[in-house]
Amino acid sequence: MEEVTRCIQNDLESDSKLTPEQLVKLEVMMSLIEHCDRDEYGQRLRSAADRLGISVRSVQRLFKNYCLNGLSAITTFNRRDKGTYRIDSFWQDFIVKTYKTGNEGSRRMTPKQVALRAEAKSKELGEENYPSYRTVLRVLEPIVAEKKQKKSIRSPGWKGTNLSVKTRDGQDLEIKNSNQVWQCDHTPADVLLVDRHGKLLGRPWLTTVIDSYSRCIMGINLGFDAPSSQVVGLALRHAILPKNYGLEYKLHCEWLTWGKPNYLFTDGGKDFRSNHLAEIATELGIILKLRNRPSEGGIVERPFRTFNQSLFSTLPGYTGSNVKERPKDTEKDAQLTLRELEHLLVRFIVDNYNQSIDARMGDQTRYQRWDSGLNREPDIISERDLDVCLMKQARRTIQRGGHLQFENITYKGEYLAAYAGQTMSFRYDPSNITTILVYRQENGKEIFLTRAHAQGIETEQISLSEAKESTRRIREQGKVLTNDSIAQEVIEREASVGKQTRKQRQKAEQAHKQSKLTEITPITELVNNDEIFEIAEDIEVLDYDSIRGDYEY
Repeated sequence: MEEVTRCIQNDLESDSKLTPEQLVKLEVMMSLIEHCDRDEYGQRLRSAADRLGISVRSVQRLFKNYCLNGLSAITTFNRRDKGTYRIDSFWQDFIVKTYKTGNEGSRRMTPKQVALRAEAKSKELGEENYPSYRTVLRVLEPIVAEKKQKKSIRSPGWKGTNLSVKTRDGQDLEIKNSNQVWQCDHTPADVLLVDRHGKLLGRPWLTTVIDSYSRCIMGINLGFDAPSSQVVGLALRHAILPKNYGLEYKLHCEWLTWGKPNYLFTDGGKDFRSNHLAEIATELGIILKLRNRPSEGGIVERPFRTFNQSLFSTLPGYTGSNVKERPKDTEKDAQLTLRELEHLLVRFIVDNYNQSIDARMGDQTRYQRWDSGLNREPDIISERDLDVCLMKQARRTIQRGGHLQFENITYKGEYLAAYAGQTMSFRYDPSNITTILVYRQENGKEIFLTRAHAQGIETEQISLSEAKESTRRIREQGKVLTNDSIAQEVIEREASVGKQTRKQRQKAEQAHKQSKLTEITPITELVNNDEIFEIAEDIEVLDYDSIRGDYEY
């Protein structure tokens, strides 16, 4: 240490002989020699690297050399011939011209190939001396650097085994580990779906969330809602939470991915630029980044092609990827419901896609790479903290006794009776609306108030689409709408559907309607038999609005 101190004193005495560049290096060395703790030393190293324009490792080597050799470690002298080449102008012009000509238009030529051209040219001219590969690299270095700078507006892409992506604000995100950068996108699934009675519904929307490091699918959302910030929120919620599936999914593996990303990297669609998604990201501590170019979404878009080729194309109702590939009997063949497709899709992702090897992953499956690429065990976020991701519905007025109505279902929640007459907002999960989350406004913010449960059917699982379909059928039958009637209609329908095809479901529905018609005596026979007045006395006329009002409270 005494020797180092003596070197420093000698350096200070001779600093007037140093160039400005060398003086900067000396100042950096002086800052590093001062006593400090480990964190402060690391900060000084990073500051030194930024100031000198070199890496932290290079600063450490320079400092070590300085401690051993003193001022001689930083007094470097430039060669007089720096910037010139030890070849004549003919070969310099030949190298530059060959490289530029070889990279015009769609043509591509590497410096190595230029060196081979130079060797062939020397043989043609009968000369023994020609530029080496290293000389060609030095001559082309400024041209290659300029070319790379022009391309810097695009994502850097793969560098060996590491991937880097460029954001719209000019930031390069180097992807080094799992759950660092997630990507999200939507696509209409190439398969037509029907309801439980065989009625054609159309193609559902599929939203996927993918981990950029491992290409592992973290979560999905499948439904008929068009892409929106609410749909993105539902897909994120599914990706963040641990996933547990029942025996009905017939899974051989488990969907063991969960956690929270540092970044969500997406295109510039309205749903990804919305205030609602920004609110979700702020609440969860996720940084939103947009792609620099829409065409750079290969990571999240490529699985859609895999789904179409390996899954959807094998299912009844497959539409093909374009109009030309659309089968003739697509509409007639369609027989899958949304829930059935969701079961098949989850099974394909868990047992097939995430367990397959990606071309960039070496001998690791996507799940193995995700698991091995974690810096630490992901934090498990509670469902309450993820309520912000749930679908937001229009506000409702609290009725007497703490009841509220949604999709003709009556809900009741604790504490709601005290807010009778006030308007509240609520959130819900479209896959099960037997429980909704009620919020009140306070200082311009939504504050969670309570959970409201569907009266009498709290233990059932009814999706939003099922509730709407049940309501339609009950009204067609002229029956009274209640929670019990909606739940019973869903249960009976599920029990009767079983494994029926679309045609079988339609025939069963027609037979059911025909049996109802045969039970009714034609009005002409009643008139002829003089029985119409007797039957009319037995008919009870119901006031639907009055009955509905009774069930609202």
